[in-house]
Amino acid sequence: MLLSDIPLPKFSKRSIPTPAKAIRVLVLALLVATLTNFLTLSPSFAQTPPPAAAPQAATPAAPPPPPACDAKTLEKCTVNSGDTAWMLTSVALVLMMTVPGLGLFYGGMVRKKNVGDTVMTSFAITCLVTILWAAFNYSLAFRAGSPYIGGLDRAFLQGILSDISSGMGNPNPLAPTIPETVYICFQMTFAIITPALIAGAFAERMKFSAMLWFIALWATIVYAPIAHWVWGPAGILNSTNDAAWFKVLDFAGGTVVHINSGTAGLVACLLLGPRKDSGPAHNVVLTFIGASLLWVGWFGFNAGSAVTSNIQAGMAMLVTQLATAMAAFTWMLVEWALRRKPTVVGVCSGAVAGLVAITPASGFVGPGGSLAIGIAAGMICYWGTTGLKHMFGYDDALDAFGVHAVGGIVGALLTGVFAISEYGGTPGWIEGNAHQVVNQAAGVGIVIVYDVVVTLIILKLVDWTIGLRVSDEVERDGLDLALHGEVVH
Repeated sequence: MLLSDIPLPKFSKRSIPTPAKAIRVLVLALLVATLTNFLTLSPSFAQTPPPAAAPQAATPAAPPPPPACDAKTLEKCTVNSGDTAWMLTSVALVLMMTVPGLGLFYGGMVRKKNVGDTVMTSFAITCLVTILWAAFNYSLAFRAGSPYIGGLDRAFLQGILSDISSGMGNPNPLAPTIPETVYICFQMTFAIITPALIAGAFAERMKFSAMLWFIALWATIVYAPIAHWVWGPAGILNSTNDAAWFKVLDFAGGTVVHINSGTAGLVACLLLGPRKDSGPAHNVVLTFIGASLLWVGWFGFNAGSAVTSNIQAGMAMLVTQLATAMAAFTWMLVEWALRRKPTVVGVCSGAVAGLVAITPASGFVGPGGSLAIGIAAGMICYWGTTGLKHMFGYDDALDAFGVHAVGGIVGALLTGVFAISEYGGTPGWIEGNAHQVVNQAAGVGIVIVYDVVVTLIILKLVDWTIGLRVSDEVERDGLDLALHGEVVH
């Protein structure tokens, strides 16, 4: 059963626990996270040096290896086999997140008459965005151009050097130790899952043709520029760019992927309006399988964003696991306390909320910070999918906004709080750099404003030309049979 379909509890002394009990659960969870975080704040605790070894006779140092490539031009480079192997693995993991992970996660939560359209949406978006990425969007997002958008020197993937006979290539400067072909594929998987997440907000009511036009325009006009701002060379929000407007820390996509997609989803569901009717999840086991695939694939998403096989990738993997487990467990406890029963959809949604929230922080925080982020994500995203949605009355069908935008905002802001200079090179508020929270908030605000305005324009354009919403008859009978000629038995 969807969380949105469960009526808000009527508080009575016999039917639910008292507010005091619920508050005690939340306070206890916060105390545990706070204590854990304080124990890890000391750099000496986080990185205890090993005892000094007994002096040994000096051995002749091996001569340094020759440079892999021209450091200035990054031409004719030899790749690092370890980095390349890890990034090839990460590509497969992140692609698994969309097909089959997201398709099953969303497919299990819709009604049976719409499950085919839901999984078809994830699959079709994977194909469409792959084609657009090769044509223009990779070049626009990750090649040098202006601070606002990249150039077209890699349009249709022209100019890629991949000389197998000599083992040399010209890598993207953002990933100098791996072939550019691998970097293209890795970033392509991010470009695929981001618009696929939006579909959770407008599930069960948008025309399939309208969805394709909307996603094509959105991936080019919204995703590519924002990816360039945050990660591209000289981007206006790139933390490594001295001329950036704000130095935003976003290790693996809190702003680029999750706030971006969740905000677009909210605009879409508001413009489309609510469904005529809704019902419980038709198969929670599919949702469980999808959530599990997302969890496993997310290690490629976060740890892979180090774009190398190193210590930072290892820490990103560790904090991803910790935050996800803590968020799922926190969500379960909150739901149990307030509604008397923990649900499969609830604990799976909590896990996804934790994955979302740790994404921007994964390369910058330590274990203590990840646990605190997990608790915050579990509590706040639960409210985002229940209280916030009921408060404003919008029909975010599969909680794309409540989990991804709300979780992304939580994670982006708390990255500015818990960032540790030893782990990611930038201190956060707990190390005395309160301005980093300002940078994070500014990045969140800029992405949301741009996303809302441009997404609304795209949706209006599609609505005026071919129409966005299916007819009442199609919605009543189900999208599977009317749009695809198939039914799930």
